[in-house]
Amino acid sequence: MSKPITPWQTVGPFFGVLLRHDRVVPAALEAPGPRIGIRGVVRDGAGAPVPDAMLEFWQPDATGHWAHPDDPRKPADGFGGYSRGATDAEGCFSLDTIRPGETPGPDGTTQAAHLLVGLFARGLFTRLVTRIYLGDGPGLEADPVLRRVPAGRRATLIATSDGDGVYVHDLCLQGPMETVFFDV
Repeated sequence: MSKPITPWQTVGPFFGVLLRHDRVVPAALEAPGPRIGIRGVVRDGAGAPVPDAMLEFWQPDATGHWAHPDDPRKPADGFGGYSRGATDAEGCFSLDTIRPGETPGPDGTTQAAHLLVGLFARGLFTRLVTRIYLGDGPGLEADPVLRRVPAGRRATLIATSDGDGVYVHDLCLQGPMETVFFDV
């Protein structure tokens, strides 16, 4: 006699329960600099929205200073540089912050304006780490990290501007438009 096969299960979902949407903290409420928004959808391998993902954002201030002990330069007053948020029922995420500045890179290079993103979702045993570059900013062609990404995959890291200070960028966990995730 054969036993029924146990269905495959993912880890979670934990994030929709543990992270309330009314507790999302903007990365820079009082810091000087142009205000921008980042909007997008987290999608799974089939292209379906992921309604219970959690995202963490780290960014420099408008002058490129990080709120981190490894950056000896002091960031602007009121700048925290960190935010956390969850996707909604349609897999959408949003962040209202200031436009990050360019930052020093390795060997005297300059990194284009970007946000670091940590992504947690059901089925993932560890966080995924990526970047969101602002597509209308200077220095994309010379950015030392972006240059290491194959040309055909760079678009998965670059947000497009709607012209009104909002950048749109989806994060895809698998598939032909899978976001480039970094091994950190």
